[in-house]
Amino acid sequence: MDHQPLAYLSREFVESEDGRPVRLLAEYLEPLRRFRDEQIQDTVVFFGSARVTSRERADRALRALLGDRAHRPDDEAVAAARRALDWSRYYEDARTLARELTTWTDTLDTPHHRFVVCSGGGPGIMEAANRGASEAGGKTIGLNIRLPYEQGANPYVSKNLHFEFHYFFMRKFWFAYLAKALVVFPGGFGTMDELFEILTLAQTKKLSKKIEVLLYGREYWDRVLRFGPLVDGGAISESDLSLFTFVDSPQQAFECLKTHLLDSCLECQHDQEKRTPGLAKTRT
Repeated sequence: MDHQPLAYLSREFVESEDGRPVRLLAEYLEPLRRFRDEQIQDTVVFFGSARVTSRERADRALRALLGDRAHRPDDEAVAAARRALDWSRYYEDARTLARELTTWTDTLDTPHHRFVVCSGGGPGIMEAANRGASEAGGKTIGLNIRLPYEQGANPYVSKNLHFEFHYFFMRKFWFAYLAKALVVFPGGFGTMDELFEILTLAQTKKLSKKIEVLLYGREYWDRVLRFGPLVDGGAISESDLSLFTFVDSPQQAFECLKTHLLDSCLECQHDQEKRTPGLAKTRT
């Protein structure tokens, strides 16, 4: 008699509609195992535009455009290249901040990796954050989402800490679950979505710890988000404006992060172990 395949080894079943709960559970348990194996206790998450590039690449692209003698550069293309060069400052600032943060966390006396730089694993601000942490010699996490048109993970994510998710909400779970702070650089729809999700969880007290939320680049955020009318209309409370802080330099952001993380460090050591006993287990 021929043996039937075991259900959990049947790709047809696992990828079917009926197998969805198995896939969801896998996107919780498999990252949990890897975080435990890598001794990751908590994170600082960096969000921001995937379209920002480094100063070196932006400068090279602009120079190539202006130096193309065979074709007269299009004014719109030149303007776009100049904007890219201007926005490259956010890439460099995210890189600097991640490097400083990782250098500092390496001095903490703890058996676990604390406040590890985490990003969505892709290009732009995500790459800058992973790159800065990597340059400091620390571990750094990339929580990627698998899309048909999305680029793969950037090369700075640490080995064994590159994750690929199918479900957006499971990816968001892991962003929020380990985070002790969030640094949000200028970005688009995805950045707004991630920012407001965390602010909503904090406002409604669905988070078991206080997350420090830093909005980087006040000039940008003041142009795209106006919180005053929300308060005036009663949509949010005046006190809700304390859920985030504006910062304008890597040094200012680092000082805010360090103050918050030091204040919460001893508390969250025990808090994390209570919430996820296996995650912060000490080495044996």
